[in-house]
Amino acid sequence: MLNYNEFGTGPTLLIAHGLYGSARNWGVIAKRLSDTRRVVVVDMRNHGDSPRFDTHSYPDMANDLAEVIEHIGAPVDVLGHSMGGKASMALALTRPELVRSLISADIAPVSYTHSQIHFIEAMRAVDLNTVTRRAEASEQLEAQGVSAELQSFFTQSIDISDKVWKLNFDALAADMDKILSFPTLAGSYDGPTLFLSGAESDYVTREHRPIIKPLFPNARFAKIPEAGHWLHSERPRAFESVVRTYLDAVSK
Repeated sequence: MLNYNEFGTGPTLLIAHGLYGSARNWGVIAKRLSDTRRVVVVDMRNHGDSPRFDTHSYPDMANDLAEVIEHIGAPVDVLGHSMGGKASMALALTRPELVRSLISADIAPVSYTHSQIHFIEAMRAVDLNTVTRRAEASEQLEAQGVSAELQSFFTQSIDISDKVWKLNFDALAADMDKILSFPTLAGSYDGPTLFLSGAESDYVTREHRPIIKPLFPNARFAKIPEAGHWLHSERPRAFESVVRTYLDAVSK
């Protein structure tokens, strides 16, 4: 089963991180939201302290999330960012009885053309034998043109003492085409659904709505000003506020 961290008590919110992330990336937001609810943050397969597999498809990830929810108690509210958002959508479409409400953070159920392979190459190029603190790994990533924001994000997946990345690069690279796409799934999810995106991001557009609405007929849309794809780290307080307001509204 996936590794997860748990905070607070009350109605359960499960958070699924994006590609190259981990439960650790969501610790601050999870702790803030845990004042009124139980927040469970998972490490997705091939990330963090969760098991390693040879495959990394959305049906696989949906099954992983279902296993956790069945273990912690269903139904739950589910929040997923990017890859985690697609996995959460696949979960809602295939196991709707487990999902009380859904928040998809800056991702749509569509295929994207931008590859993320170059980030794997950049991380693999870091000489971890010379790294004694994350700042040193950041310097090596900076030299390869990785932005400061992503340097901080990526280096949280380094085990400094063991000199290893907590990411299964081989599986992620092999299934990158699956990660960038979205599977064809029958049915729809009729529960409350929020597509929350960064106003400066192009991951969720009006052109996607004819695809979204048949799958998620009760979908609503909102944007966070001055935020891009990494909206939860760029505008954490605004992100937290929207999520809290939405969850409070749909739970009434």
